[in-house]
Amino acid sequence: MSVPESDYLGRWWHALDDGRIQCDLCPRDCKLHEGQRGACFVRRMEGGKMILTTYGRSSGFCVDPIEKKPLNHFYPGTSVFSFGTAGCNLACKFCQNWDISKSKDFDRLADAAGPDEIAATAKRMHCKSVAYTYNDPVPFAEYAMDTADACHKLDIKSVAVTAGFIHDAPRHEFYAKMDAANVDLKGFTDDFYVSYCGGHLQPILDTLVYLKRETQVWFEITTLLIPTLNDSDDEIKRLSDWVLKELGPDVPLHFTAFHPDYKLMHLPPTPSETLSRARQTAMQTGLHYVYTGNVHDREGGTTFCPSCKASLIVRDWYEIPEYRLTDDGHCPQCGTAIAGRFQKFAPPFGAHRIPVAMHRA
Repeated sequence: MSVPESDYLGRWWHALDDGRIQCDLCPRDCKLHEGQRGACFVRRMEGGKMILTTYGRSSGFCVDPIEKKPLNHFYPGTSVFSFGTAGCNLACKFCQNWDISKSKDFDRLADAAGPDEIAATAKRMHCKSVAYTYNDPVPFAEYAMDTADACHKLDIKSVAVTAGFIHDAPRHEFYAKMDAANVDLKGFTDDFYVSYCGGHLQPILDTLVYLKRETQVWFEITTLLIPTLNDSDDEIKRLSDWVLKELGPDVPLHFTAFHPDYKLMHLPPTPSETLSRARQTAMQTGLHYVYTGNVHDREGGTTFCPSCKASLIVRDWYEIPEYRLTDDGHCPQCGTAIAGRFQKFAPPFGAHRIPVAMHRA
């Protein structure tokens, strides 16, 4: 598949009086001269217009378990066709996919596929959904949205794995195409976002509130706990209190373990005890579904009924050895409805992943 850049104009930008253009996709508000790229590396001014240079190109395609996104309450046990492109509109010093998110010329190296081909391949491989992941989908929002449209024609769901750093107008358009999302709430202070992510906290909180109050998108939250930076008892308590107050008790919250990477190689991995303590804090706050990730913790991966405390979905990493929910998502012991999207449980996809070759760009 050949993908000429000039065919793919960005949707959210406007011309400035001085000959530059301004990108209106995210709060960075990048102002670009001819030939200049934005902070995401992949949106560029060309011929006086905004061009998305990664439309139709990917860093790779793979079939994953939906639990890897992580989404624990969105059709558990199903497979998801996953792909990303290059670039990112944040600059996290702990990024585990920095070779992709910070790439400037990845478009020459990646696989290529258009939206219809992605949807058809996902259907052929019996995937319940397609995930826009590996790097944040916001910088390639047009590609993700067009793919979501193609997927919906084939009854395939769309999942955004994102940091939620996006302006209001494109936020409305983007999430109108999504069925589910996992949003990274990377910390709970603006200082952390400024110092370690190159952004700000409030736009992410705005995205979460918008998802809860104005959409039908199923979403879950992930917070990577980094030793000494965002893992204090006070910060975890304030984060949990905010989720309960603004989003309610039924939004799943994942606390995941940090492993040294990129610019934070000097910090140690997150102790499992920190994750367990954070989970207990959030549950004591009143959140119903709190999970641990990136560690072996069967209890921390299990979905419990918030009413009778019965174990309903037992997870061991990405495996589901026990599943007890009714087909419509109720606890069989007390009848409580479990928040999420559920269907008749089939043999789960499991923990394996299947790389998929498409075309060279």
